[in-house]
Amino acid sequence: MSATVFEKSHIGRCGVKLPKSEIKHAKALDDSLLRHSDLGLPQLSEFDVVRHFTNLSKKNFSIDANFYPLGSCTMKYNPKVQERAAGLDGFANLHPHHITNEDTDAMQGALEMLKILEDDLVEITGMDAFTLTPEAGAHGEMSGIMIIGAYHKKKGNKKRYVIVPDSSHGTNPASAAMVDYEVITVKSGANGDMDIDAFKAVMSDEVAAVMMTVPNTLGLFNPKIKEICDIAHAHDALMYYDGANLNAILGFIRPGDIGFDVVHLNLHKTFATPHGGGGPGAGPVGVKKELIAFLPDLRVGYEKEKGYCLLPQSPVSIGKVAPFFGNFMVLLRALVYMQTLGKEGMINVSKKAVLNANYILARLKEHLDAPFDTFCMHECVLSAATLAKEYHVRALDIAKYLLDFGFHAPTIYFPLIVKEAIMIEPTESENIDTIDEFCDTIIEAIALAKTNPKAFEDYPKTLPICRADETKAARSLNIRWQER
Repeated sequence: MSATVFEKSHIGRCGVKLPKSEIKHAKALDDSLLRHSDLGLPQLSEFDVVRHFTNLSKKNFSIDANFYPLGSCTMKYNPKVQERAAGLDGFANLHPHHITNEDTDAMQGALEMLKILEDDLVEITGMDAFTLTPEAGAHGEMSGIMIIGAYHKKKGNKKRYVIVPDSSHGTNPASAAMVDYEVITVKSGANGDMDIDAFKAVMSDEVAAVMMTVPNTLGLFNPKIKEICDIAHAHDALMYYDGANLNAILGFIRPGDIGFDVVHLNLHKTFATPHGGGGPGAGPVGVKKELIAFLPDLRVGYEKEKGYCLLPQSPVSIGKVAPFFGNFMVLLRALVYMQTLGKEGMINVSKKAVLNANYILARLKEHLDAPFDTFCMHECVLSAATLAKEYHVRALDIAKYLLDFGFHAPTIYFPLIVKEAIMIEPTESENIDTIDEFCDTIIEAIALAKTNPKAFEDYPKTLPICRADETKAARSLNIRWQER
């Protein structure tokens, strides 16, 4: 482990000395507001600080340095042109309170950007309107369910349940529960799709919504999705589209054309923005025309006399879900990505993402279990169940092994319905050389597992920490430095 800046501190060493105040008549602060002991900051030179944080940055895995095959969390290359656009003075120096004060004359360019983004998302998804303010995918989910709740309340519907398949993202049932719906989970069939008969058995007039990810978290497209939409609508339930996997169908199918009523999109995944470690993100929510009145506040319109303006809030709106205009810079980066690619470029995104995932599945299915050995979409799910049973080498061991060879670990143990799951999403960004090197390394790991399974106890060997107590790290995280 590297020493902390506190451990490197040397009494009397200093980077910058602040001059004494030359303000002669400044009013003294109340004594209760003054510190009477040293602040306790480390004492280092500027050079010490620069080297310390530069060296720490080199320990990070990042998409700019490593292949990041996380299933269910699209980690693609982020073109640097997006950063250049986000750094333009007119955007970077925009004050958020221009929105609060409705100072629209001072932000015509920013409002135009937001209107273009909304219109593009409408065209891509087949919905009728969007709110851009939700700041993450899960935030968009909760906003979408709140919209559904407001819709049913306005109609006087008595709804109690939200249906999710057992392969859903964990945020789906959590979002439904936070809006006071009871969750019904429907099991998957042998082919990985939601069991249609089990779905029909629980469907009733008390169901408010059915939340579906298409393709699902197994990387599979449900061929009965239109039938599911029709069944739900027959009970006046709304269809919710979790857009986390939109990059698999971009330019080919529009959720609004299938029958979905509400969608959220993870702009930071599908349209690329640096993310990971919890953000930043953006989760715009799109709706069909019957639901537009329930959208949160802050939508951009255009009037010939005024130019771009803020639309008045509907009396049945769910209100404010985020301060200012959400993560404005994430929205801007997403639009730059979309405009740079154009329609044909976005179609190519889907083609390459699906091709890469199927190539990996084809290379690895003879070495690992393939629970759903069929054509997949943008990600594939394999399993180390047989390896664990016969050689006691688990998915976690394979993931740790990969770290020593410069690969971020793929998603493991998700979806929960696949034992010893290894979930891989290569995205459209990676070329065949990188993908082949990744597959070769996994195949080498499996060969090692069959000849020397004990060797995995030592991986990773090149990182500061080999095997952490992951349960304790997750539940009792303590990263506070204390002087010994």
